This record gives sequence, structure tokens and C-alpha cells, in this order.
Amino acid sequence: MLELHDVHTHYGLSHVLQGVSLSVEPGEVVLLCGRNGVGKTTTIKTIAGWVKPSGGTVRFDGQVLNDLASDRICRLGIGLVPEDRRIFPGLTVEENLQLGLLQAPRRPGAESRRIMSQVYDQFPRLHERRLQMGTSLSGGEQQMLAMARVLVGAPRLLLIDEPTEGLAPIIVDEIFAIIERLKADGMPILLVEQNVHRALKVATRFYALERGQVVMHGNARSDQDREALNQVIAV
Repeated sequence: MLELHDVHTHYGLSHVLQGVSLSVEPGEVVLLCGRNGVGKTTTIKTIAGWVKPSGGTVRFDGQVLNDLASDRICRLGIGLVPEDRRIFPGLTVEENLQLGLLQAPRRPGAESRRIMSQVYDQFPRLHERRLQMGTSLSGGEQQMLAMARVLVGAPRLLLIDEPTEGLAPIIVDEIFAIIERLKADGMPILLVEQNVHRALKVATRFYALERGQVVMHGNARSDQDREALNQVIAV
């Protein structure tokens, strides 16, 4: 579904991505890992159109995304859950979710209501707090809201950037349980996550980045590949 081939991205004179190639197949959870500052979030933002690649090709379902605006990429079916969550201030939980419906503006109202109901079933805590201001939620609840807001748009591919950063262990368990359910439902996911040990349990494959380049690609189910990854990211 998603393919990056020799992708380069710059911030001004800073050459952040230096020939990144990776793919996500239907139904896969692919982990993108590495130390801080190696280009993981830039990879996510490049796919989503938040920054433009300066070289290489980004394809989604065969279509080149390089020159498309971020809103167009979103409407093609790529949903991004950003690291900073971006909960809209002054809006309730339900109003934040309703904005997520704009990802599919031509969907019939009955279909939107059905999907909203399904998302509330997945996130019962958000249903309980639907009239509460989104920014008043706890960090873990805001993360759930950020994920739910993307899911109401019925994306075909999810990009999730550092979903458990700074969260209590019990909330981390909940977030990974949500990712497990999405995987079971067949949702393809590109996941950036510092908790590599935990993420490998849900991932199908992984890529390790170092200085803007893929230095390792492996099978998350392979003991040999996981051991090799531990050596790479521990350097």
C-alpha cells in the first residue's frame, strides 16, 4: 500500500532523510525505530505531506504523493496521529471527533453516525467524556482522542507517531491494546515508537533508522532479527 523509494527530505540546509526506502503492505503493522533525532518523525511528516521530499518517491496504492497537499493525501486515506496530538482547544471531545469526519466530506450522514458509534465502542472512555473539553483530558485520554479523531475518517492506512511517550504504564497497555485491535481488523499501520520491546510484539516487520538512513530491516517475529536490532539501537 505504501512505498518510499530513496526519499530525501531537507529542512533548509539540513539534510534529514538521506535515501529512506521502506514499505507497508496491507494488514501489516510496521515499526519505524531508532534513537531521537534520526528522522523517524520527518519520515512520517513526509508521507503525510506536512513536509515535501527533496528527492525520491512516496507512493500510496500506486499513486505518487510527492507534490500533493497534505489535505489531499488525507482524503486519499492516509490518517496521521501526530506526536503532539493537536487536540483543538475550546472544543469538546465530540466536537474534536466531528472535525475528524471532514476527512471524508462526501460520506452520507447515516454512515458518519455509524462510524462515530463504532469509534465510541472502541473508546468507551471518550464516550463518557464526550461533552468535556478535549484539552482537559489526561495525557492518555488525549492520545486516545487523537487516534479516534483519525479513525472516524475511516482511513486506509494509519501513521502513528510516538503514541505512548510520557504515559503511565497502565495507559501504555491500553494504547497497545487499541493498536492490537486495529491490526486484528486489518488496518495497515506505520508505527513510530520508542518502546521498541513492546512495539515488536504487535509489529509484523521493522525498520531501524540512523542518521536519516535505514540501517536495518527485519521480521518482528524473528529472534535473530530482534537480537540484531537490539545491537543496532543500543549503539
